[in-house]
Amino acid sequence: MTIDPFRDIRDLIRRCDRAALATALPGEAGAWPYASLVLVAVDHDLSPILLMSDLAEHSKAIATDSRVALLFDGTAGLAQPLTGPRVTVMGRAARTDDERLKQRFLRHHSDAALYAGFGDFNFYKVTLERTHLVGGFGKIRWIAPGELLAVPPLAELAEGEEGIVAHMNQDHAEAVQLYAAKLLDLPGTGWTMTGIDAEGIDLRLGGRVARLPFEAPMTSAADARAVLVSLVAKARNS
Repeated sequence: MTIDPFRDIRDLIRRCDRAALATALPGEAGAWPYASLVLVAVDHDLSPILLMSDLAEHSKAIATDSRVALLFDGTAGLAQPLTGPRVTVMGRAARTDDERLKQRFLRHHSDAALYAGFGDFNFYKVTLERTHLVGGFGKIRWIAPGELLAVPPLAELAEGEEGIVAHMNQDHAEAVQLYAAKLLDLPGTGWTMTGIDAEGIDLRLGGRVARLPFEAPMTSAADARAVLVSLVAKARNS
C-alpha cells in the first residue's frame, strides 16, 4: 500500500473553518503585508473560498494585487504549539459567481447567509500555486499543488454534494450523530454534516467543527452511499 505523505495536510486544511489571510496593501510604500482572520471553506480541489465585503482591506488589496496567502493552524491544544502542523497556501484570489462554491461556503458557515446577499459582499476563490508546510521542528518543505492533491477531485460528487448533505441531515440525522459520537468521540448532540469530498466528511455543532476521514479515498461519486452506510455500521459496532 502506497503511503500518502500529504493526506494529513489535506485533512488539516479541510477541517479548518478559519485562517489568517495575508494580502499586500495598495498605495503603501513597499506594499505592506496585512494579515487578519477570515472565515474559509475549501473546494474539493483544496481551493480556498472566501466571503468578504468590498469595504474590507483585503478586498481592496486583491483588486490591485491578487496574490494572497492563507495560514491554516493545526496547533490548537498542544502544550508546545511549535511542534504542531501549520500550512500556508499561496495563490491568486478572484471574485466568483459560481453558485456551487457559494453554497459550499454557506453550508460550512450558515450564519454568513445573513449578509452573503448584501450588494457589497462578494465570494472569492483562491487558485493555489504553492503550499508551505511546517509540521514541527525540522519538518519543513514546499509542496506543489500537484503533489498536495494526490486524489483528483470527483466532479460528479462536487455537483451532487448539496443533495447528499441535505439528505443526510434531514433523513439520517441519527447517522450523522453516530459519526460524531462514536467514530470521533465528540460530545454534544445535534451535529450536522456540512460537506463531503472524496476523502472524508465535514461536521459542525455550533462553533465546533470536525472532520471524519475515510479509510480510503472514494474513486467514484457512486461510492458515497456505500461508504456512508459502512460508517454507520462501524459506529454502531464500536
